Amino acid sequence: MSKSRQIMRHWLPLAVVITLLCGLVYLVGQQSLRQTANDPQIQMAEDAAAALTSGAAPESVLPAGQVEISSSLAPFLVVYDDAGQPLAASGVLHGETPLLPSGVFDYTRQNGEDRISWQPETGVRMAAVVVAYSGTQMGFVLAGRSLREVEKRESMVEQVTGLAWLASLVVSFIVVTASEWIFAHRSHRREHRDWNV
Repeated sequence: MSKSRQIMRHWLPLAVVITLLCGLVYLVGQQSLRQTANDPQIQMAEDAAAALTSGAAPESVLPAGQVEISSSLAPFLVVYDDAGQPLAASGVLHGETPLLPSGVFDYTRQNGEDRISWQPETGVRMAAVVVAYSGTQMGFVLAGRSLREVEKRESMVEQVTGLAWLASLVVSFIVVTASEWIFAHRSHRREHRDWNV
């Protein structure tokens, strides 16, 4: 067997393991960042839904101030009626209350809650939690927050993991090549010594 084939035979399994481990590290990091992006929206949506179920007015559950969701990182609330029409909102998109796709309301109506990545327009991505409420009226509460900073961190995790993957492949290849050379050299010296004897 040629030297290069022997090196590849020993290095390829290491490369596969390194690739799988780096992929796993990236996946865990990315999912951790994305899941924590739903905080504090989970608490906001659940608290608002509980207050609305108890009979609170839609405007009373909104946080103070209005958020322009295309540029702000602040969390916001939107209260919708059972048909998906907005009743009150602390978040607006260019001055208008953002509308959700009807499928989100259908899913939330059946399951009580939905957690989504929502893109109301190009370049505007939200981590949104939608909770159904009942009581004297039925409807939905959306709590959302921009994914801008989370996606920057996800990109950083991707870059660091990619660099670690490349570095690990290069180092492992060098180690395997050096090991093969050392073992071959020692074997050759041993054979030469035995031949002289």
